[in-house]
Amino acid sequence: MGTAQSGLTARPTGAGVLIVRNPSSGKDVIRRDPAAVIAERMPDAIVHELADDEKLDDAVAQALAAAEPPAVLGVLGGDGSVSRMAHLARRHGMPLLVLPGGTFNHFARAVGVDSVEVALDALAAGTGVSVTAAEVSADGADPVTVLNATSLGTYPQVVAEREDRMDDFGKWLGGLVATWRALRETTPVTIERNGRRARVWSVFVSVGRNAPDQVATMQRQTIDDAVLDIRIHHARGSRLRAVASLAFGRKSTAFLRALRVMPKNSDLERILVPDLELRVTPAPGAPSVYVHDGELEEAAPGGWTLRCAIVPDALEVYAPTPAPAELAG
Repeated sequence: MGTAQSGLTARPTGAGVLIVRNPSSGKDVIRRDPAAVIAERMPDAIVHELADDEKLDDAVAQALAAAEPPAVLGVLGGDGSVSRMAHLARRHGMPLLVLPGGTFNHFARAVGVDSVEVALDALAAGTGVSVTAAEVSADGADPVTVLNATSLGTYPQVVAEREDRMDDFGKWLGGLVATWRALRETTPVTIERNGRRARVWSVFVSVGRNAPDQVATMQRQTIDDAVLDIRIHHARGSRLRAVASLAFGRKSTAFLRALRVMPKNSDLERILVPDLELRVTPAPGAPSVYVHDGELEEAAPGGWTLRCAIVPDALEVYAPTPAPAELAG
């Protein structure tokens, strides 16, 4: 799974730990509120719930300015909140505590933290892993930390449509409506790399090598693999194949492949590199957007440049100790 870290401090009462809770994460998932468990097991931790319109950055900055600033940054939320807190942890040279509280919790699952209790066990014991991350930017903006994947093309178009409809329909129904519209309206984007141009339905850039049969590499499969795994779906097939390729579960992928609606192998391209620069041009009238770890970002209309770079040993994360086979990769 990754490189075990023995230098993390065991914090059995949560002393020196800031946990920021994002109440908007995972609202469409039914689960028990972990507040009582956190309070009981980590009575000395500082738990801060984000207010409406309060930014994670501001909550962390306020805590770090206190007379006794935290030594560990923790977050209870989904992948977007986790990746942002990872960015702040890297900026301040601090370890990260991940408490899964989102819809999919891709990164938490990748490091073996499948519940709040498992995360608190690792914090109490001082066990963890060192993880690779990526830095991603558009048009020279300050790079952000990405833990799972970055995507452009069909998937960001679906996410943008879903977010426009969430207030009326919620996340799941809004996603269904967005998918239906994508089947009728999604458009290819044009990318250019090293002088080579192509029209594509989607590009996924995964942190570390990912499952070879996946197009939508939403969840990373390795922890310390210092390479970007890029999947390009060339726009030679139908919109149906473009949307079907977004399936990221093994069972759903196998089912769609059995129905013969997944992209043909000849339409897919895989590249393994430590860094990537793409010139991206959306179709006229199409949104100029991309997604990193589930977060939608707007780019310059008419065309923009995406840059991604792998960062080995980017971050220390509290997690269960990997088994020997996992440590081997």
